[in-house]
Amino acid sequence: MGDQLTNLDLNLMKLLKVVVETQNTHKAAEILGISQPTVSRGVSKLRDTFGEQLFLRKAHSIEPSELAIKLAEAADEMLTPISKVIESYSRFTPQQFTGKVSLAVNTYLLEVFAERLIQELSSLLPNATFELDYWQAQSLSELLKGKIDYVIQVSNYVFPQDVYTRTIKQVEMGVVARKDHPILSQSSNWDSLHSLPIVQLYLPDINYKKSALHDLYKSKGFEAKVILKTHSLKAALYTLRNSNAICYSSSYISNLDKELSVYSLPQLTKHHSKVDIIGAYLQTRRGYPLNQFLHQMLQHFFAQAE
Repeated sequence: MGDQLTNLDLNLMKLLKVVVETQNTHKAAEILGISQPTVSRGVSKLRDTFGEQLFLRKAHSIEPSELAIKLAEAADEMLTPISKVIESYSRFTPQQFTGKVSLAVNTYLLEVFAERLIQELSSLLPNATFELDYWQAQSLSELLKGKIDYVIQVSNYVFPQDVYTRTIKQVEMGVVARKDHPILSQSSNWDSLHSLPIVQLYLPDINYKKSALHDLYKSKGFEAKVILKTHSLKAALYTLRNSNAICYSSSYISNLDKELSVYSLPQLTKHHSKVDIIGAYLQTRRGYPLNQFLHQMLQHFFAQAE
């Protein structure tokens, strides 16, 4: 019986449940939407697996044995959660979703958008619970284990092939510095800004040990003078506000402080002048309605964001 159970068709368990309930192959066929001979063949296969005494034939019906009744109960317990999973895929309703949604977000994007993001999520998924955390050293491992539903990261981060990624926003880069900056107010070419002190936003797993910023300056024949490397936006904003330091970032950062402005970049390649915001989740969840919903929602969210 062990080998036969391994190859047992789930449809047969559904058939067994209906035959036990109706005790009639004709009625079972009507309920299942199949022919009566198909039901009879299914009953024969069930007898082959569980024994000839599984059903006893009567004049106008078949009587289920105690084993058949217990198997029908077990089939119901087994098929109900499967049906719920299938239903969750085919009938996902955001307003009625009661599960947990876990997001890991790039440090600075979370600082900039956290309030608006949780407001949007709570509005569209009013019955859900949320985990909204920074992208950390262990986040990739948690994503691969299925503990994180969705990631918002920048394109500098390289994900493994197990992770599905798509661009949800392309951001124009600029030079962030204090308003009325004595140098940048006049010009932002390389000759003007190469000697200015730099505030570098530290991105875990991206630019701490090896920085594209230093490589860029070196390619121009200059040396980057980083006076602050930090993942604290408050520290970065304070330094920019109270010195002539600059930060290569975007208006997302300058908009956090009314005393800051964003200036044009010096001449750069397209690779350096733009950065993509990436949405990422497991390849195995590409067809899952929750992930599809989150992806579409975040595309719209960042399309409206300034």
